[in-house]
Amino acid sequence: MDRYARWNSLLELLTETGRISVEDAANRLNVSQATIRRDFDQLAQQQMITRTRGGAVANGVSYDLPLRYKTAKHSAEKQRIGAAAAALVEPGMVVGLNGGTTMTEVARALAVRPDLNTGAEGAQLTVVTNALNIANELLVRSRMKIVVAGGVVRPQSFELVGPLGGALLREVTLDITLLGVDALDVHLGAAAHHEGEAAMNALMVARARRVVIIADGSKLGGHAFARICPIDRVETLVTDSGADPATLAALRAAGLSVIVA
Repeated sequence: MDRYARWNSLLELLTETGRISVEDAANRLNVSQATIRRDFDQLAQQQMITRTRGGAVANGVSYDLPLRYKTAKHSAEKQRIGAAAAALVEPGMVVGLNGGTTMTEVARALAVRPDLNTGAEGAQLTVVTNALNIANELLVRSRMKIVVAGGVVRPQSFELVGPLGGALLREVTLDITLLGVDALDVHLGAAAHHEGEAAMNALMVARARRVVIIADGSKLGGHAFARICPIDRVETLVTDSGADPATLAALRAAGLSVIVA
């Protein structure tokens, strides 16, 4: 287990329990207590946790972890979801993509599709995104036209937020928006932890003919701070086989087409 995967596991443990000892953490992750002490010290320096005598307690910010700490979570599911979502895109489309680890897998799946990278007239894909890492993934892997919305970078997600990006998004039309979210609920709709990201995502939704939510099963039925859009604005959900069947049934009853990858 590499350092970031280990930190992700420690932060998840603290989110669940609120407090953990060095000894308990070492036993759970099968590493030495010296390694856990170093991890705790480094996480505390980044204000992700608070060190205590013999352990650590959660700071409460671990619900919105920086992107680099999230990559190990549900990775196989996200790869399958990414491939299924990319299959909804057709040559010549204008596609909106936001940020996040699941959307990174969507971008990678788009980049390796030969029919989207031929350079033939009418076949070139145009991608509009507010995420620097998504733009980078596509720029180095594909021949697509990449349009990046401006704004202020959020270090947690590499997404650009604020009025500068909003000005661009109001002037474009998207054939389809593929949107990663922090939560999707049949009554509360789609939501994000950060209000700036939610506002940018809402603009992508408003400018799109079709809206597809990309979310693993852990995001369904939950809630987050800032709403992106109501459920009736979503056409399709792409999720994984670990999603709760009752939740999926409720979403289908609300009119969503559900794809289980």
